[in-house]
Amino acid sequence: MTSRDPGDWRSLRIAPSILSADFAALREDLARVDPEIDWVHLDVMDGHFVPNLTIGPAVVSALRPHSDRLFDCHLMVTDPRRYLEAFARAGADSCTVHVEAHEAAAALDDARALGVRAGLALNPDTPVESVLAHLGTLDLVLVMSVYPGFGGQAFIPEVLDKVRALRQEIDAQGLEVDLEIDGGIDVTWAPVAAGAGATVLVAGSAIFRAPDPRAAARELRARALVP
Repeated sequence: MTSRDPGDWRSLRIAPSILSADFAALREDLARVDPEIDWVHLDVMDGHFVPNLTIGPAVVSALRPHSDRLFDCHLMVTDPRRYLEAFARAGADSCTVHVEAHEAAAALDDARALGVRAGLALNPDTPVESVLAHLGTLDLVLVMSVYPGFGGQAFIPEVLDKVRALRQEIDAQGLEVDLEIDGGIDVTWAPVAAGAGATVLVAGSAIFRAPDPRAAARELRARALVP
């Protein structure tokens, strides 16, 4: 198994979000945490679907030669179909679109046709039922535990019921689908989210804004693995 493989969907993966890294030193920040992470989470925002602008395919392409980790691109954009090919060409390994976005189901088909992993995200106020019909066609489900748009927000505990419901359904259907959670994940919420059934933990501020980001990533994993 190479490091760009997604890994065992049943095991815990740590995916730091570069949204909280130093944009003037992204390569260095990624190298610093690399020994303690599994994926790299790249938050893409269009200023329309969410009230913020972040990175595009050019940043993914620039970082790709400097990391062998799986690039987990979270497309918080209104029309993901316009951008999927560009991100795939740039080196994205996985592209997650929002169920609330335009033509989300068609975007999932596009992602698979492009040879990248297909993920579906849902916002904190979106019913979990909105993604259940798609589970059999997904590689990943992402539960947002904050309202998307900005890093550093506080975890919304109510979303844990969605994580539990998705874990139950994924297991009941015998699906190999990664269950990811993103937003406010730190050493307090990591074990709670993992206990609810999440297997991919996205953390930004808790890692990159810590005094020692590598140690912070190591501690996050250790805390999440505590029963």
